[in-house]
Amino acid sequence: MNKWTIYVVALGVFLTATSELVVAGILQVLAKDLNISIAFAGQLITAYSLAFAIGTPLLVSLTSRMGRKKVLIGALAAFIMGCLLSFLSSDIFTLIVSRLILGVSSGVYIVAAFGVAAKIAPPEKIGSAISTIVLGFSSAMILGVPIGIAVTNWLNWQVIFLMLGLVSLLITFVIYRLLPEIDGDAPMSFRQQFKVLGNAVIVSGLFLTFFRESGNSVLFTYLTPFMQDILQLKASNISIVMLVFGISGAVGTRLGGYGIDRWGAARIIAFSTIMHVVVLALLPLLAGSTLIGLLLILVMMVSLFMAGPATQTYFIQQAPQSSSLVLSLNTSIVHLGLATGAGVGGAMISANSTVLYNPWMASFIIGLALVSACISFSLGNKQMRNLQKERQIS
Repeated sequence: MNKWTIYVVALGVFLTATSELVVAGILQVLAKDLNISIAFAGQLITAYSLAFAIGTPLLVSLTSRMGRKKVLIGALAAFIMGCLLSFLSSDIFTLIVSRLILGVSSGVYIVAAFGVAAKIAPPEKIGSAISTIVLGFSSAMILGVPIGIAVTNWLNWQVIFLMLGLVSLLITFVIYRLLPEIDGDAPMSFRQQFKVLGNAVIVSGLFLTFFRESGNSVLFTYLTPFMQDILQLKASNISIVMLVFGISGAVGTRLGGYGIDRWGAARIIAFSTIMHVVVLALLPLLAGSTLIGLLLILVMMVSLFMAGPATQTYFIQQAPQSSSLVLSLNTSIVHLGLATGAGVGGAMISANSTVLYNPWMASFIIGLALVSACISFSLGNKQMRNLQKERQIS
């Protein structure tokens, strides 16, 4: 029963992730329909990410003692409201408000989903359970984004959010009926909850997340324009290409999980980040070939999703007593990075009148993520050696 319950919860992650990712796939349609520039349309992603990053840790902390079932249902209720507002939006400002609601509700839901997975799974299966939640996100790229693009081409973009709201209503009912009552976290003061931020290993790890996601967003936010304008990909082929990218993301998630068990989270993070930096650096140089450009982006997607479960596992290993808070902060940092990257990417396009050079900026920023990772790994190893010495002395 636990296994299927986790899949139901992961389906909710799929829906919330689709509401986030689909905007990048229909960015040009949104810009044209709302009569705004591509750079301005990209700020819809910025608004979502900022709401996610700022609102999530605050609400997660305030609801930490509540039962996980209530938190999931409450988050989905707010998410449904955000979807309905998006459906009714006819101007950019109303749509931005809806993105703020969707960002906060999605953030609370996914953090609660990680908590549920960790609590209802057997100790030896926690990694697999968390991987399933992460897979819900990558599945949004496989199915959610292509379906969203197809619906936009067939009907209009507003219908996407109506569909998300209706299906979310069904998932809310299923969770209400199937999910057992799960206690929240033990009572803990704000000061105790955020004490983990004094750990240099965790802080440098959060910088890893921030730089990596910022770099990803510099290109990914404007991926559709990049493929159409730079790689000369026809608009009619965007859906199938996004489907292939989504499948590669799911493959990357599974490869990451396998690699964690075999070589450890730190090595997978380092390997995937190096691969990411190299691919992005090569992309503008090889963009003259549509096929090579698409293959490089596919490799980028694999490396991106390999790092997902590895990073979650790394934080759990480094702060087992505060893993819920650390995962919450990490998830918020992800979206803070996405918002920053979307802004930087938009500025790059405005300054250069092309999206061609965004991958180089992305490569540089993700290079900073690699530096942060090395610092975190070094500090973690040092702490481990000191702990072992203390145990020997005692």
